[in-house]
Amino acid sequence: MDRDIEKDLLLWKQQADHMPILLRGARQVGKSYVVEKFGRAHFDNILIINFELQPELCRCFETLHPHDILANLSLLMHHKIEPGKTLLFLDEIQDCPNAIRALRYFKEQLPELHVIGAGSLLEFTLNEADFRMPVGRVQSLYLKPLSFKEYLKAIGYLDLREFIEQVDFKKSIANPIHQELLKQVRNYMSLGGMPSVLKAYLSSESIELSNTSRSFDFNKCQLQQTILLSNYRQDFGKYAKLTQISHLQRVFEKAPGLVGDHFKYSKVDADARSQQIKTALELLRNAGLIYPIYSTTASGIPLISLMNEKKFKILFLDVGLMVRASHVEAELLLENIILVNRGAIAEQFVGQELLAYTPSFEEARLYFWCREKKSSMAEVDFIITVGSKIIPIEVKAGSTGQLKSLHLLMHEKDLKMGIRVSQQPLSFNGQILSVPIYMVSEISRLVKIL
Repeated sequence: MDRDIEKDLLLWKQQADHMPILLRGARQVGKSYVVEKFGRAHFDNILIINFELQPELCRCFETLHPHDILANLSLLMHHKIEPGKTLLFLDEIQDCPNAIRALRYFKEQLPELHVIGAGSLLEFTLNEADFRMPVGRVQSLYLKPLSFKEYLKAIGYLDLREFIEQVDFKKSIANPIHQELLKQVRNYMSLGGMPSVLKAYLSSESIELSNTSRSFDFNKCQLQQTILLSNYRQDFGKYAKLTQISHLQRVFEKAPGLVGDHFKYSKVDADARSQQIKTALELLRNAGLIYPIYSTTASGIPLISLMNEKKFKILFLDVGLMVRASHVEAELLLENIILVNRGAIAEQFVGQELLAYTPSFEEARLYFWCREKKSSMAEVDFIITVGSKIIPIEVKAGSTGQLKSLHLLMHEKDLKMGIRVSQQPLSFNGQILSVPIYMVSEISRLVKIL
């Protein structure tokens, strides 16, 4: 299963002046798989150290001197380590904080060696008050669930992916192609982008001999989604105190149904203190299971300088897991899923796509705009920047829908362009760019050519 981040890893390998990498992301998004696949394809050999399975190897990092570390690892693992030929992969690196600290000295004293560290709960170590990150000596890359374009390639529809990446306003999208892509979006919303779920999906494929059409067993995929959700719950004990676990469970259970709404602590548990829910939310964010979308005034860039941390919405880790956790009825999965839950699933999908196509070396952030006045309530789902332009995005799950809030924001902030993401084909009327939901990945490209 190919991942787009592999291209970034290859560029990193080819750089003469490269830094060690910390690959960050939630559990089960494919970090170990990507690194091992990359290492075997582009290096003579790869040495994998897993600190969760081999905690005794932490003793090799009691010294921070790279040559001593490598000498000890080489003897204990019976593996020759050659800079330029060997990829050193330090998996579950959060279990050995000294290994993270040592990355600085690998950069300074042994820069020709390629080193990648990864860990599912890495953020908790990095955010500890007494931990000092080797700033300027380590490069972070962020891995997320498979995007819609990665999904298309994984299921063998590379031609559809290439079509999406090339289409513009010179030629309209033929309706059969448009409908096929909408169908694939619905499939993706049901499955999501977790590698193990897509693996189950592909392994369940069968071919009808009468017409050679492909069919898949969604029950296997749902079982894998259920296992993943259960595994995330079982992880709570790894990063939370016993007194916090009940609040974590409550937030985790409620989160899929809160996508698209302003987050209110009372909606999670009216009897719990706000600080307890806030702490649980922060823990789930560090685990990569929840992403906040902060309110911004959209009055200028950078958007982060104008955000309100007290006013936010949330996204779940993955749209397929969100759908599974919400117990959406099976008959709705492939027919009307875009419209389910007042369009919250469509909003989750768009937000997840915007996160997925953020450059892997940047920590992705999402924003929305709202005005809460009794006489004039208004909200726009997402605010992004393309170059120096502020671009508002409104998600319309249905085929039609008014854009009052979008027009209001554009008028107030003197924005020249707004975007509607819907099931409608690609079009532009001089002010509103209508982007079909399967082309969220192309928003920046389309804005730049207009």
